[in-house]
Amino acid sequence: MSEQIRQNNIERFTGFSDLYDQNRPKAPVDLIDILTMYLGRRPEVVADVGCGTGLSSFIWLERAKQIVGIEPNDDMRAVAINRWQEVGKPQQLQFVKGLSYELPLEASSVDLVTCSQSFHWMDPQPTLQEFARVLCPGGIFAAYDCDWPPVVSPELEQAYEELTKLADQRASELSETGKEAYKWPKDQHLQQIRKSGLFRYSREIVFHHWEDCDADRYANLALSQGGVQTALKLGSDEILTAAEHFRKQVKQGFGGERRRILFGYRMRLGVK
Repeated sequence: MSEQIRQNNIERFTGFSDLYDQNRPKAPVDLIDILTMYLGRRPEVVADVGCGTGLSSFIWLERAKQIVGIEPNDDMRAVAINRWQEVGKPQQLQFVKGLSYELPLEASSVDLVTCSQSFHWMDPQPTLQEFARVLCPGGIFAAYDCDWPPVVSPELEQAYEELTKLADQRASELSETGKEAYKWPKDQHLQQIRKSGLFRYSREIVFHHWEDCDADRYANLALSQGGVQTALKLGSDEILTAAEHFRKQVKQGFGGERRRILFGYRMRLGVK
């Protein structure tokens, strides 16, 4: 990965950290239970790499001795630090600036390395080498991602997909040459883990959980997607209009009520 692409990927998330933090789902407890079961004990140290606003870091507060959230984007990390201050500055949790291939951690010092909806922004092989360096023997790397859109109804899911697909196209067209972000295919995460040769066991685990949701949140979940935000930042009036239309569709679909929506997850993991 070139330095320019790396910087493009980092800057892609600048400017909408609050929208992201207020609407994205928190990782389900099942995730913690699965990884703790695989580890065979309560983790001493969890490194949450590409932690964003910390949604995937705070979940470990009662389940690990020490948690380090590592995030290169200053806007995202600032939201995480603000929440850390609001909840009393728990000593077992810290947020630091860092890159996936150059972690500020000692060798063999970490039980779990997690990437919540972030591994596809990282150059996989150098990143996996670094993860293997910091993991202790028997330690686990886990990349987990939502399946978008969240399950609610065929009509709204189709509208969600149409908006995000159009936004990705316009973002690509409007981006200056050399300024485009690049993401690796999520469906190749497990293949990348196995290709590295650094893990003695690997597999994919699928799970899900339900959350309450109103129309505003469902619409904002789509608007929090990087492609939509990139197209808006690049001044696409077409995407602005499409986003407003989508919000109206969602409000009509929800009919002023709160609904239960389903988030599906896919976790690809490797055991060192």
